[in-house]
Amino acid sequence: GQAAPELPPGVALKIFTGAPVPANATAVVRKEDTREIIDAAAGNSIVLQSQVSEGQNIRARGENIRAGQVVLPAGQLLAGTKVVAAASFGGAEVAVHHEVRVCVLNTGDELRRAGAPVEPWQIRDSNGPYLMESLGRQSWLNVRSSQHVPDALEETVQAIENELETADAIILSGGVSMGDADYVPAAIKQLGGHIIFHRLPIRPGKPVLGAVVSGKLVLGCPGNPASVAVTARIFGLPLLSKLAGIRQMSDPVHVEVANPDDKTLPLYWYRLVRVVEGGCVELVAGRGSGDVVALAASDGIIAVPPGQKGHGPWPYYPW
Repeated sequence: GQAAPELPPGVALKIFTGAPVPANATAVVRKEDTREIIDAAAGNSIVLQSQVSEGQNIRARGENIRAGQVVLPAGQLLAGTKVVAAASFGGAEVAVHHEVRVCVLNTGDELRRAGAPVEPWQIRDSNGPYLMESLGRQSWLNVRSSQHVPDALEETVQAIENELETADAIILSGGVSMGDADYVPAAIKQLGGHIIFHRLPIRPGKPVLGAVVSGKLVLGCPGNPASVAVTARIFGLPLLSKLAGIRQMSDPVHVEVANPDDKTLPLYWYRLVRVVEGGCVELVAGRGSGDVVALAASDGIIAVPPGQKGHGPWPYYPW
């Protein structure tokens, strides 16, 4: 580019889209609204084929925002269109939070890696791969490979303590219920941590646990796959976003259910749904929080308050 020349009176000057407006010019006419007459003797001329008004097709300097106003408030994810604004206003270097470093720990003697042969009393670990994939989709998270922790207090304490050295947050699956082999609450207490919440009126995921240990977030998700998916989505992502400096996540959209039933619960019920035509969702029939077939058939969950039922609309949280 180059600086625009001055426009003498009674003269038209050809410019390109996005070019600076020549001094003294008060309107710009699109080429398709003109007819050019080529005359080597008398000189070329332009015939206007539409009405012209002052300021037409001119973008004024500073019209998008006033001097001193905030373009990008703090606490927003610097991605996509936000990068456009930062670059346009000269933000070659922008102060940002570092990626949140997350460790995934999966508890349970019954767990085997995906693809491994299993005995009737064993299951393949699906929670680790799920958390790695779902959390790993967030550009502001640095999710490490998941680790298996046996059902033993000392091993649970050691695993959490080791990861606290370098992680900003730890997400566990299993070990938070009331069973004799659920050692996560005791391990947190042994490490001097503070349990903020444990056992909430929700389904699935009632035994979910949130704690702070050595100033780090520890979220304990119940071990059933649907419970892990729900608690990681409803509690994990918002909590981790706070650590990332994101001040407010997007509010959930509200959707209507195409096939409501008459079932209710005296607690918050996160029901599996799939998206159908017309912007609606339909309930996915399942057999509890361990039904991975129903979970795989769903696109997300709706939040149904205690004692309520019907078409909605209900808040919708996609996976």
